[in-house]
Amino acid sequence: MKYGKKSNIIERFKKDKVINKVYYYLKPFIPRALQIAMRRKIVSMKRKKYSHIWPILESSRKPPKEWTGWPNNKKFAVVLTHDVDTQKGHDKCELLLELENEIGFRSSFNFVPQRYGVSSELLRFITDKGFEVGVHGLIHDGKLYNSREIFKERAKLINSYLRKWNSVGFRSPAMHHNLEWIHDLDILYDASTFDTDPFEPQSDGVATIYPFWVVNSMTNSAYVELPYTLCQDFTLFIIMQEKNINIWKRKVDWIVKNGGMVLVNTHPDYMNFDTNKTGLEEYPAKYYEELLIFIQKRYSQEYFCALPKEIAEFFAKSFPLKQNYLKHS
Repeated sequence: MKYGKKSNIIERFKKDKVINKVYYYLKPFIPRALQIAMRRKIVSMKRKKYSHIWPILESSRKPPKEWTGWPNNKKFAVVLTHDVDTQKGHDKCELLLELENEIGFRSSFNFVPQRYGVSSELLRFITDKGFEVGVHGLIHDGKLYNSREIFKERAKLINSYLRKWNSVGFRSPAMHHNLEWIHDLDILYDASTFDTDPFEPQSDGVATIYPFWVVNSMTNSAYVELPYTLCQDFTLFIIMQEKNINIWKRKVDWIVKNGGMVLVNTHPDYMNFDTNKTGLEEYPAKYYEELLIFIQKRYSQEYFCALPKEIAEFFAKSFPLKQNYLKHS
């Protein structure tokens, strides 16, 4: 289930793939300020065109067949995830964790194994606090899905980091995805998709605000897919330059009404925890804090707040497969 006719989706996917290859080839030669200016221009042109499917795609509210609801009769689920893209983001993780912990939330932090130095002390700090660690690609160079051979080779290394970090979750950089290839990974869940986001480089949404199975009967493998359902912080605050969280609030209210999953993906890289003026690629961390407080106060006692792996485990138990395809059971 996608945004339109299957033929149109396939053509757009092929076009996106070509554009992405060219962009990531040229990216190292384009100044960062120019990259952002270009994306702002493109998103600005697209925003009106896609207003009928973003930030809300009405058809994505349909629950899975035989859906009986979240644990303890909660109205909806809250899942907090963070992609740590750079060393700068890595060094802000403790600040972000403490912010969430103080309000009463837990989250997952997804690290890029071979882009910067991932501190074993930080990983231990995160898990000791009851939070989760996931793997975010391998290098973050936009080439993971360039060919089947590249993916298979990198999948071996990604699996080694999954084992090393005792992780069961994966998310691709830039939300690139090939759900069939991801079966090569030893994971319980993947989180490389979204319900609706026409501004992503690979813009094919999965059109649901619920988890779902991705099964490959040929290889006897399966994993749970967890799409994000709130707009990413980078898109909202850096590209669109929004100065409040009204779009997040509107989407949360709609998801609650339909009993789905509020899954947000933010980046410590772009959060400014100081009171000083924000830089080109920064937004006030208080925006994210406002989101958590909004959910907590407006929907107190109504949400099932869980780590991504806990959501995947719940879904796997609620909708067991006829065969044991899971690598993590």
